[in-house]
Amino acid sequence: MTESNSQMPTTAPSNTDKVLLQLTGLKKTYDQTEVLKDINLDIKHGEFLTLLGPSGCGKTTLLRLIAGFEQPDAGAIYLDGVQMAGLPADKRPVNTVFQQYALFPHMTVAQNVAYGLKLKKVPKNEIQTRVREMLAMVQLEHLANRKPQDLSGGQQQRVAIARAVINRPKLLLLDEPLSALDHKLRLQMQSELKRLQRELGITFVFVTHDQEEALSMSDRIAVMKDGKFQQIGTPIEIYETPANLFTAKFIGETNLFKAEVKGVYPEQPDRDGRVTNGRIEVEVCEAQAQDGPTTLRNLRRPDFANDVQVGDIVNLLLRPEDLRIYDPNNAEHTGLLGRVIESNYKGSTLDSIIELENGHIIKASEFFDEDDPSFDYKLNEGVKVSWVDGWEWVLPEDATPDDENNNHINLAAQKDLT
Repeated sequence: MTESNSQMPTTAPSNTDKVLLQLTGLKKTYDQTEVLKDINLDIKHGEFLTLLGPSGCGKTTLLRLIAGFEQPDAGAIYLDGVQMAGLPADKRPVNTVFQQYALFPHMTVAQNVAYGLKLKKVPKNEIQTRVREMLAMVQLEHLANRKPQDLSGGQQQRVAIARAVINRPKLLLLDEPLSALDHKLRLQMQSELKRLQRELGITFVFVTHDQEEALSMSDRIAVMKDGKFQQIGTPIEIYETPANLFTAKFIGETNLFKAEVKGVYPEQPDRDGRVTNGRIEVEVCEAQAQDGPTTLRNLRRPDFANDVQVGDIVNLLLRPEDLRIYDPNNAEHTGLLGRVIESNYKGSTLDSIIELENGHIIKASEFFDEDDPSFDYKLNEGVKVSWVDGWEWVLPEDATPDDENNNHINLAAQKDLT
């Protein structure tokens, strides 16, 4: 059932000074398809929050509900304690920057930026002052008299942002505003956007499907799938300690190893002599190649430890930078045998694609050592892959089907945070 269409705002039953936007129980359905399912989220004043997920996950629909372009079927949207659900877009202190900047081609940069103030009938002298200040902030004051078609993509984006924030909204929504830019300009504008957000002190809600963009810009990330939040946390939390299989696969590059639990030791101390959850011993399944050796690992007992029993299969997630590559004849390190099928020098790192003996494909990224003449690999060269115990993130078996390329080991390991 749709919220009331009354345009008289009502006050939230409770709110805190730190929370700017409060979403509770939001639902939205199109053609009997539930696009958003019971969305709950608090966004703080001055926060840069990114909605991240694949196409069709509901992130743009959620942004449109916040903006007022769509109304929810159920739930509440409180902005600074005032109910927004039911109010049209022009009644909300919210502005939106779209992927297509929609600048007026017949107006100059200054006229585009001033447009919203003119609609509000702000005095002319105040408009001129605020336009000058805003163009200085986005570093475009020298282009005030140019037309949009005479600007670069990055400059047009800054004009669109200036036009949005000159109205001093409490909240700025950005719907994939960088996707039309080339790679180099996109990286530059990521820094520019974050700088502007800090200087303006305005809360940003940013929509993207680009994981690297989300990690580099956000204070927090809300990962979405099928109309639900999978995990909400800081970039470090999302990357290092994913909540589930989907998040582990979706954020960054991952190597997933299956392992069988051989022992559960709740009272076993860690390397520092502390007993927290204890330890588990696992055998990495990828190492069970015909008559070859097995690989036993003594790992931190994960948070889902109460459900772990001997014989269970768990997933070890290791990022490419967590892996170490050794000569296959190196007896000092146990590991998984394989061969290099691709090696890419990227300046600071050497990225290697390795096929393990059981056919699984993994990726390792090592810092390039220019003083080591042997620090490179030939195609089909045999290697041994290993890692330091405690650098993996452990996740349980998941009912979600693995829709990734089956040749990729894509799950997750647990960096030892104790």
